[in-house]
Parts: sequence; C-alpha cells; structure tokens
Amino acid sequence: MIRSEHLAALESEVFDICIVGGGATGLGAAVDAASRGHRVALVEQADFAKGTSSRSTKLVHGGVRYLKQGNIPLVMDALHERGRMARNAPHLVHDLAFVIPTYHWWEGPFYGIGMKVYDGLAGKLGFGASRGLSKEETLEQIPTIEPEGLTGGVVYHDGQFDDARLAIHLAMTASEHGAKLANGVKCTGLVKEEGKVRGIEAKDMESGRAFTIRARSVINATGIFVDDLRRRDEENAEKIVAVSQGVHLVLPKEFLPGDAAIMIPKTADGRVLFAVPWHDRVVVGTTDTPLSGRSLEPRALPEEIAFIMIHAARYLTRDPGPEDVLSVFAGLRPLVKAGSGSNTASLSRDHTILTSESGLITITGGKWTTYRKMAEDVINRVEEVAALEKRPCRTEDLRIHGATNEEIPEAHLQVYGSDAIAIRGMGETSKVHPALELTVGEVRWHARKEMARSVEDVLARRSRSLLLDARASIAAAPTVARILAEELGKGSAWEWAQTSDYTALARGYVFGDPSSTG
Repeated sequence: MIRSEHLAALESEVFDICIVGGGATGLGAAVDAASRGHRVALVEQADFAKGTSSRSTKLVHGGVRYLKQGNIPLVMDALHERGRMARNAPHLVHDLAFVIPTYHWWEGPFYGIGMKVYDGLAGKLGFGASRGLSKEETLEQIPTIEPEGLTGGVVYHDGQFDDARLAIHLAMTASEHGAKLANGVKCTGLVKEEGKVRGIEAKDMESGRAFTIRARSVINATGIFVDDLRRRDEENAEKIVAVSQGVHLVLPKEFLPGDAAIMIPKTADGRVLFAVPWHDRVVVGTTDTPLSGRSLEPRALPEEIAFIMIHAARYLTRDPGPEDVLSVFAGLRPLVKAGSGSNTASLSRDHTILTSESGLITITGGKWTTYRKMAEDVINRVEEVAALEKRPCRTEDLRIHGATNEEIPEAHLQVYGSDAIAIRGMGETSKVHPALELTVGEVRWHARKEMARSVEDVLARRSRSLLLDARASIAAAPTVARILAEELGKGSAWEWAQTSDYTALARGYVFGDPSSTG
C-alpha cells in the first residue's frame, strides 16, 4: 500500500461507499464491500487500529461470560466467526488452551458442564474439546498457579490472535480488492446534496491539505467517536455509545511458563480475568470501568492497575511487582447504551446499525471476533439504503492477506504470514534493540508495504514492541526514526521530533511513570 497513490485516488475518484474509521469494524467493512466489487474509500484520522482495535485481550472467543448471561445467539455467532477467522487468517489466529482452576468441590462439575455447552455451540467450527483436570494435571498445565486449596480445573479451547497485525492485513486485503484507503486523513464534515449524504470533507493530517471525497453512501465506523459524526449529521442526535475502559498489564513469560492460559470466571467485580501467553510474554486483564471522557490515548487508572496486580498475586505463586511489569495499556470499548444504568459490564456487546434521515449509516458495538459478520450486516444495509447493486457477501471463505499454513521458523516473522519470505529476503536481520525481536528489515517493510508513517506506527502496531516492552521501545525509537527517515525521505529534524513524540507517548505505558495513569 503506497499512501500517495491511495490519496490521489481518494481525491479524484467517485465511490460507492466511503467508510470513516480504520479499526476492525471499518476495515472489515472495506474488505467486504471491495470483495463484492463495490468502489470503496476508507479514511482513518490517526493510524489503522490506533484505538480500541489494537488494545484487546488478544482473544478470538465466543464469550464465556455471555454464555452465563444466557445470550446464546451472541455466543453462537461469535464461536462460528472464531472458526472462520482461524481458517481465513491461520498465520494470525490459532487455538489456545485455557484452564479454569477450581478451588471448591462444586466448581469442576459446574464449569465442566458449561464448557461442554460452549463446545457444542461451536459445532463443526470448534477448536478442541473441553475436559476436567485433576489437581496434578492442572499444576502440570499451569505450574505457577496458586496450589493452596486447588482442587483441580477445567480445560477448554478458544482462539488467540494479534489484533493490530490482523488490522494491517485487512487493510492490505481491502487494497488488493480495489479499495482506496489512507491513514492520517481526518473526516472534518459531511457532504450533502438535497439532504442526502454524498461524501465527506477530509483533511490530510500530514500536509494539512483539505479535499472532498465523493461517494453514494457514508459509513460511520469511528468506534467511541461515532456520536461526534452523528451530530455533524443531525445536531440533536441522541448519544448511543457508553465508554468502558479495559486495562491490561504485560508480564515476563516466567509468570506463566506453559502454553496454556488462565481464565478466572468471576472476580470481585464480576469480570472474567485472563492471564494469556502472547509473543513470549503474559497479558493479564481486563477491567471494565465506565468513563465519561474519550481519548485516542487512554491511560490506566491507579485503581485498575491495583485490581489486576492484586488478582494476579492471588492466583499466581509469584506475586508480580512494579519492576516486573513490561507495559500497561488501556483501551476504550464502545458499548451500545440501554437505559440510564452506569454499569458498563451489563451493556450490550452486540453490534448496532443505525440509518439517519440523510442516509448516514452508523455501526458500533460488537467485538473483534465478530468483525466479519458486522461487516456483512452493514454492507447489506448500505446496498439497501444507497440503492447499490445487491451482491453476495464473499468473506466467509475469503483468505486474508498473508494467510498461509506453511511453517515459518522465525517466531518474529510468523505474524507476517506469506510476506515473511520477502522480509527474510531483504537480509537486514539486525535488531533495533537487544530486548526486542524487531529487525531493520521489518521496519523497512512497514514503511514500504504497510503504510507506516511514524515511529509510533512501527513500534505500537506494525510490531508490538510498545506492548511487549515499553522501556525497550523507547530506547529503540531513535534507530526506528532513522530508518523511517531514510524510507520516507525525511530529514534530521523529523527524526528528532518523531523520537521525542514517541518517547512522550510511550512513557504512558511504563508502570510507575506519572504519565501512565489517568
């Protein structure tokens, strides 16, 4: 994807569909629409998956908690989509065993029955079968679980993935099917003709240049910001999104040395808590905190960090300290409001599609696992509202860019899938920092092929360095800035500014740094 070429097309062509928002929902919609043969434009004000879509628990799952709530249709849809994701993006989505440790005699049968129902709902798209574990088997699977009072466990299977990498490959897939898309392009207004939406006003955030994108329809897929665009369309539009913050801590691998994850089905606040092996680290979370504000760079609250640390210490034999935390990250979930209740844990995780009088189509809610189904639903709606030719959805079996079942020996190249061959062929294998797996060749690939425009794009999303080791990523920033400057034709002043900006941002991910908490 070459940004300048896509920008030129956005300015000059007329599209069937213009999508505002480059997270999971918007990118999924772009893939769906473009693969049907529609002319598609997409703009993202920051970077692809800059917001919520790069800050998940890294799970592709049906939602055990929703099963307990009795939301069978939501769980069944998500489990089926989980299977499709694993089939269509096998380089990024894989099976992971989860162990529920039990500390009371009744928990084994109770959770065991529930997980058998979970298995059954997945049908032919299921992963592995659940089963009960003895105390000895539980300790074998999770050697660092707290043994005192342990009676056994239940093991079940769900999916794991790299969220930001999947987002980048969705962007590349959309591009390969003819979509024109660009990061760093902000929607500043809507274009209307005779009261109907016919495109957007846009601004290139790099050059400051304003331009118009003409389209027969516009999709508002801006996540936590959907109400802002809705109010540009209808000044008195009622807010439909409540914001919930989820926080995660990243710990070294020794806190969970096996290949299985831990799932605690009920914490003090009713949340499900996970400890998940990921990229040779452990992701622990999450929280569910209602917030009134919104930000592209949310910060964990001190009480959220304390909650996760306390629960990690409760279930692990070694209590993590501040010095063990490699990164702290927070994401904001757009939840569909229902009444005036303040408990976001009870709000809908399903998606909602709204159509305004002008024809602006808003999609919000949902989760990464169901991104493909969300996209199918919203493009079906667009075809109706904009009187586009109705064409069948093709994404149930559409392979995502990079999809391969071939074994890739280098662990750090596995997330690139079939692109690993080209990156390996570049030969620049020196690391940008000893504590990170990121290589010079990868950074060049990010700039040339994946529309990386900043040090943050590379260290936060094209690679996951910011989440895997925030301090090491800060140390690597000058090297990455130099490589990007070479690739993008920038000077030393740009390098310095990029390093400075990234350092300020990444300090917010360092445990104990004052800027890391809200």
